[in-house]
Amino acid sequence: MTHCRKIIISGLLCLLCLHYTAHAQKAILKNGIWLGLIQRSDSYTIHFNFVAETKKGKTILNIINADDRLLVDDIQQKADSFFITLPFFSSGIAAKIISENKLQGVYIKKYGDKKQEIPFTALYGIKERFPVYAKPKYTISGTWDVLIAGRKNNATKAVGNFTQTPDGKVTGSFLTPTGDYRFLEGVISADTLKLSGFDGGFASLFTAVIKNDSTIETADFYSGSIAHAQWSAVKNANAKLPDEFGYSHLRPNESSLNFSFKDTDGKLVSITDKRYQGKVVIVQILGSWCPNCMDETAFLSGYYSKNNKKGVEVIGLAYERNDNFEESVKALAPFRKRFNVQYPFLITGVTPSDPQRVEKTLPQIDRISAFPTTLFLDKKGNVRKIHTGYDGPGTGKFYDQFKKEFDDLITELLNEQ
Repeated sequence: MTHCRKIIISGLLCLLCLHYTAHAQKAILKNGIWLGLIQRSDSYTIHFNFVAETKKGKTILNIINADDRLLVDDIQQKADSFFITLPFFSSGIAAKIISENKLQGVYIKKYGDKKQEIPFTALYGIKERFPVYAKPKYTISGTWDVLIAGRKNNATKAVGNFTQTPDGKVTGSFLTPTGDYRFLEGVISADTLKLSGFDGGFASLFTAVIKNDSTIETADFYSGSIAHAQWSAVKNANAKLPDEFGYSHLRPNESSLNFSFKDTDGKLVSITDKRYQGKVVIVQILGSWCPNCMDETAFLSGYYSKNNKKGVEVIGLAYERNDNFEESVKALAPFRKRFNVQYPFLITGVTPSDPQRVEKTLPQIDRISAFPTTLFLDKKGNVRKIHTGYDGPGTGKFYDQFKKEFDDLITELLNEQ
């Protein structure tokens, strides 16, 4: 059992104040669809669905967000309570069976040495994430220019991409310069939009009153236990973000990288090692706490397996919330196992919040604007492109566009002499 998992489980035990006897009867978590509710302190609730099933005598869950299914197979039970370790992001759920159709407990999320606890409830047999009270007045299918309000009246430009069915069901996502909000799912009831997503790391709720088929003015975004922002949108078939290759650059008079860090086995790996000479190299800047990094890791792992023999190498540089080497290795282990990662993850020993993270790890570039950030090196070791953020599978056509641009760039670099 990992140190992180021990902390989560021991904390859950204390939180629920569970007292068992030798004769305590084991309750049963019903197989089937459940509606999960993460209950913020401001009375707003983030909804998501999961399916419980039994395989080989073991309870497993699949968290549902649109077309995405997140397998959860680390579940411990004591009498009438469950301790669910979510696969990524140092998070978990502790829930007690209140009745055959209700669970109640807490959703727990770790942030380095800090821990956040949010009330959690689950109701059996509710398939619809949000109820539809009236026929949709408007259709939001398509692409939108979006502004998300930030601190000090700053606004982040984003792009929304949605698909709506005739009965009012909506799926899609928002793209921002630092990544996307992954798979969102919800409904339009009359003129009201509700979209939510939950992946264990982030819990999000977007609400809006739709003015017409091309305008959204009154809208709110709720994240986690307290975060809140307002947003607005205008439909635009040509909406797109600024060039994602334009945020980070090489510093003047620099052309290549020069780093050495230990991999998860404790072996020192350098970009100048023979393994990378004469190869096209992709350097992935990631953290195990980052949902977009999870999506990129899944993509890069598959890409590497198919293209390594063509002369493509990948190196992951990990910036973990804990600068301890052993703890960082443990945090990255689920990524490596779940996505069968065959390329090395190197432990930088630098946290993502460190103001000198660039100077300490990649001083040849001017900034790391987002996680993930991806650097593309040609066969001579020169940095040719730096891509900020990630347009993941929840973004629909933008994900297809990203994959094509990625493959075109690698093919171009491979064809160079």
